[in-house]
Amino acid sequence: MIKTTELSKKYGAVTVLNMPILEIPKGQSFGLVGNNGAGKTTYFNLLLDLIKPTTGCVFNNEIQVNISEDWKPFTASFIDESFLIGYLTAEEYFYFIGELRGMNKADIDAFLLQFKEIFNDEIIGKKKYLRDLSKGNQKKVGIVAALIGHPEVIVLDEPFANLDPTTQIRLKKLLKNLTIATNATLLISSHDLGHVTEVCDRIVVLEKGEIVKDLKTSAETLQELEAYFSV
Repeated sequence: MIKTTELSKKYGAVTVLNMPILEIPKGQSFGLVGNNGAGKTTYFNLLLDLIKPTTGCVFNNEIQVNISEDWKPFTASFIDESFLIGYLTAEEYFYFIGELRGMNKADIDAFLLQFKEIFNDEIIGKKKYLRDLSKGNQKKVGIVAALIGHPEVIVLDEPFANLDPTTQIRLKKLLKNLTIATNATLLISSHDLGHVTEVCDRIVVLEKGEIVKDLKTSAETLQELEAYFSV
């Protein structure tokens, strides 16, 4: 589903990403981990054509993302609150995204019912603009909006950050069930090694823009990751 070929990104003389090849098959739950500055968000930005590569390219379902926009109808993402429209309420934003995905208000209302526990009675019906919500509630809105329309590819950057422990647990359950129920390809980055090993089938470790580990998740994966980052 996702194929990266000879991909690099440089700013001046500094290389922030160097990824000769990376393939993520359809339906895989894929985790990207690394310290600050490792290149995780840079890779997602290149995958979503938010920045241009210095060399190479990314293909999404055989579509080169920086050449054609035909990948956008089946791809969804939430990177940060800049993806939101601050002067809309949560409901207005969901309806807007739903319209882009060919869904009406009734469809969206029905879709949102499954997220009642995650919203925790703090988002829907509160008549608050998105810009006035807490960082955690903004993230909830962004993640749920990314799931509207049953996209085939979902990209989430640090989905667990700024969320309270209860919501983190509920979100982990939601994401684990997502790929099973829909066969969507899920890409997430996280600093939380425990969360990512619980959710993802495969984990890639980036260091200084390069892949240093590519692991199929097992009972030993968390211990291996903790050992690597403890050095």
